[in-house]
Amino acid sequence: MTSNVLPIAEALIACPSVTPAAGLVFDCLESQLTPLGFEVHRFHAGEAPDGPVENLFAVRKGPAGSRHFGFAGHVDVVPPGEGWTGAPFAPEVRGDLLYGRGAVDMKGSIAAMVAAAAAVPQSTGTISFIITGDEEGPATYGTQELIKHMRSVDQIPDLILVGEPTSVNRLGDMMKIGRRGSTNIWLTVEGKEGHVAYPHLADNPITKLVHMLAELKAMPLDDGTDWFQPSNLEITDMTVGNPAGNVIPARAQARISIRFNDQHTGKELGERVRAIAEKHGGTARPVVYGEAFLTPPGTFSALIADAVEAELGLRPEASTTGGTSDARFLKDLCPVIEFGLCNATMHKRDEAVAVADLDALARIYVRVAKAALAGG
Repeated sequence: MTSNVLPIAEALIACPSVTPAAGLVFDCLESQLTPLGFEVHRFHAGEAPDGPVENLFAVRKGPAGSRHFGFAGHVDVVPPGEGWTGAPFAPEVRGDLLYGRGAVDMKGSIAAMVAAAAAVPQSTGTISFIITGDEEGPATYGTQELIKHMRSVDQIPDLILVGEPTSVNRLGDMMKIGRRGSTNIWLTVEGKEGHVAYPHLADNPITKLVHMLAELKAMPLDDGTDWFQPSNLEITDMTVGNPAGNVIPARAQARISIRFNDQHTGKELGERVRAIAEKHGGTARPVVYGEAFLTPPGTFSALIADAVEAELGLRPEASTTGGTSDARFLKDLCPVIEFGLCNATMHKRDEAVAVADLDALARIYVRVAKAALAGG
């Protein structure tokens, strides 16, 4: 295939799109997809504080009864921060690398998807793009709203590939066949303020909170599974806000984060934490950001591995490591796997992707789409 990935990636990077993304970057993507025969539907969802969020669903229908393959991702990026060698939203090729915020996470992958779609004949089957403007933020009104739309128009893919940057040391060395779940839990202990010299007249909530946290850290979770690392609970914040050194405070708060594998659910962990919090006179407010999921190794992972091997001569490791992604929502529709660029510079200053990797990724995506639409 004649690659046109670089100019697509440059055009997308040139659209500032700090989360939540809207407007210009979607205009750019739509202008790339419409000439390829895609019907593009854009909509906003949600209200403040987590919305509104712009989303895009584009579909190019194949012959009646043909299979449906979905490309999924996000056009929002994290804030660029300071200290860039160049301007973060002025894409620049220096040597073998394309620099710019989103080059890796994940406008480069989306550019490769567009180039791949251009190389897959419409007669092969249906292809869709499932693109949100809010993956890096709360993700409340992003892919979850796209899923609602897809169900309402009866456009559910047979397989979905998410273009997150999964490769580690070189393109193609890792794909994600699942992810651990994530929950944050806010803990509060109410006490009774008083003078430190008269502790019998007060009730120190910090003491209770410390004991609570000690028990939570000692709470057994699991030893991991064949595909998942062990679940872990981390204390991420403690807040008292007491400016006086001789006053026992009236309240103490903390926050914990649990990344958990498929031996647990967010609800079950929240209930366990709540029971321990109440035992120590406190309360717990859990928020589940995603459940653990696994796409068991099989036909889908094999066709991705075959495509990578055909282009690059290696087979990717199937992994579930790392943080969460929108695959945690898409797995409710059909089997989903993540595969994309090297993640070494994502979320960092001078984010960059090898131009050769963009071209190779597009070729891999062509092979994956064709194999998926062929049913194999």
